[in-house]
Amino acid sequence: MQVIVLASFVVMKSKSKSKPRSGCPVSISLERFGDRWSMLIIRDLMVRGFRTYKEFQHSGEGIATNILADRLRTLEADGIIAAEAEQTDARRVNYRLTEKGIGLAPVLLELLIWGAKHEASGASCAVIKNMEKNRAHILAEVRRRWQRRDATPLLPQFDPRSVGRAFAKTQQA
Repeated sequence: MQVIVLASFVVMKSKSKSKPRSGCPVSISLERFGDRWSMLIIRDLMVRGFRTYKEFQHSGEGIATNILADRLRTLEADGIIAAEAEQTDARRVNYRLTEKGIGLAPVLLELLIWGAKHEASGASCAVIKNMEKNRAHILAEVRRRWQRRDATPLLPQFDPRSVGRAFAKTQQA
């Protein structure tokens, strides 16, 4: 393990990526970001506007601090996110998707739509239907916000109390 000191924070970088089990692109992709915590961090960066360790920790998902730190290191080592010193306080770190990371926007959008259509969730039916009808516009907006470093959330906070209600409505439609 190699330690690199940047500004006043330490970033751990692994010397090499693990060797893929197969040459299958799906398998290789899942090895990089396929665990649930990595995808939730990517979601939070992409659509919720989160940037800091503290925001990820308090996202409501219940991720343990050691798992969060490990996933952030792994996503950074894999080139999906980048850690940057905050301009106003170099002791604080902000995370940002890289070009490689923002390339996951279509995948994440389809996961959001699929999950809301087929499973009970706290997602608003109207929001999901809008996303489904306007995929190209949503993806363009995600990219625009990323390019401008706009941390405005793309989606409203999901309401855990409404899990099931939205799902029941989509099943009736």
